[in-house]
Amino acid sequence: MSETLKIWLADDDPSIRWVLEKACSEAGMHVRAFEDGDTLLAALNGPSNQPADQPDVLLTDIRMPGVTGLDLLEILGRERPGLPVIVTTAYSDLDSAVTAYGGGAFEYLPKPFDVDEAVALVHRAAADADDQPAREELRASMPELIGQAPAMQQVFRAIGRLARSSMTVLITGQSGTGKELVARALHRHSPRASQALVALNTSAIPAELLESELFGHERGAFTGATGQHHGRFEQADGGTLFLDEIGDMSAALQTRLLRVLAEGEFYRVGGKQPIKVDVRVLAATNKDLARLVEEGSFREDLFHRLNVIQVRVPTLNERREDIPALFDHYLSAIARELGVPAKQLSVDAAELLEQFGWPGNVRQLVNTCRLLTVTAPGREIRSSDIPEELGGPPSKPGADQWKQALADWARQHLRTEKKPLMAIAISEVEKILIREALARAGGRRGEAAKLLGWGRNTLTRKIKELKLSAKKY
Repeated sequence: MSETLKIWLADDDPSIRWVLEKACSEAGMHVRAFEDGDTLLAALNGPSNQPADQPDVLLTDIRMPGVTGLDLLEILGRERPGLPVIVTTAYSDLDSAVTAYGGGAFEYLPKPFDVDEAVALVHRAAADADDQPAREELRASMPELIGQAPAMQQVFRAIGRLARSSMTVLITGQSGTGKELVARALHRHSPRASQALVALNTSAIPAELLESELFGHERGAFTGATGQHHGRFEQADGGTLFLDEIGDMSAALQTRLLRVLAEGEFYRVGGKQPIKVDVRVLAATNKDLARLVEEGSFREDLFHRLNVIQVRVPTLNERREDIPALFDHYLSAIARELGVPAKQLSVDAAELLEQFGWPGNVRQLVNTCRLLTVTAPGREIRSSDIPEELGGPPSKPGADQWKQALADWARQHLRTEKKPLMAIAISEVEKILIREALARAGGRRGEAAKLLGWGRNTLTRKIKELKLSAKKY
């Protein structure tokens, strides 16, 4: 590689080309910019392009007219497998990340990106060019994992990097952040995708039954064992076993799990023959396993076996910019599940929900979508539909209830009636207010008129027009 790095970049956005070209040039690199993939390929394969002019690193946008960034990855993977490619995209979802890494990308850089980070990546790509493997294309999606936030992009990158691996992964994060979704994505984008993914929440199984649930048992191993039972490890043979809440496992089971991870074999409860299995283990916890190791409640050797690669799932507070997209997705999904029209958030409701703390993370958001789909009237979810405990307006006895009742009536009327709304509403409101004022004044029209802010003659006229009687008050 020559001392001056040669960088080629393709992007149909002239502002992006200008920024990258300027940044790389200022970093001492020689840059050629192209407005699309077709032009870049033509230059790369042209007769005038001598070996000394070949690029050291290529930066490309994913979505461009004609030859896309993914097309470039496929073509270069066949024709120039040693050329490192950095992919940039404004469509930073899991599918894009996994497809980019699966296509052989050195790195996946979501827009908007930090220019200094992009320049640093170019240097890394050039330094590691000889070690950059060409990977076969893997195209799949996991729509439940949604996120444009930088914290979620780190998760997408981790899944993409592990797409061809069967390594053990420890998934950490608070309850409700979506650790199981990450595990399912890791399995789906792995070489074991065609095999079983078996999931087990270890904290949901009584301790005395968990051993049998994991490793199976032989007939007569204990009271009630009327036949042979294949445990989760056998069920996952050739595939993936996801063990959730691993931090709650007893010391005895930790020892048995360590042996399976180390030796690939185990004994069923009551069994005498070792069972060999080939299982990839994905473990998840909402606890600090390193601290549990220090306290002596979790085996250090098991921790290191599980913690080969760690993927941390961010809290919802760390990815607040994803809240609107999450609501759109789950409101639509739940509507399909219930067979009802999908509801949408009003601007005020969306603002309230985005400001809420979400201690239960994405799981609480999903449950909120389910609640609002069932309880909110109409197709639009308003701020008044949001319970106070979810950040909605405080509910004071009697306060503003008439406004909500009036709004509900108006929506119903507009759906079912053709009569003018104001004509009906005003006459009904006047009747109610006149009756209440007369009741308060004991039928005395002069006093009732003062309560209403009218003159006596106006009240008398209204009583006649509305066919009311003041005598009963």
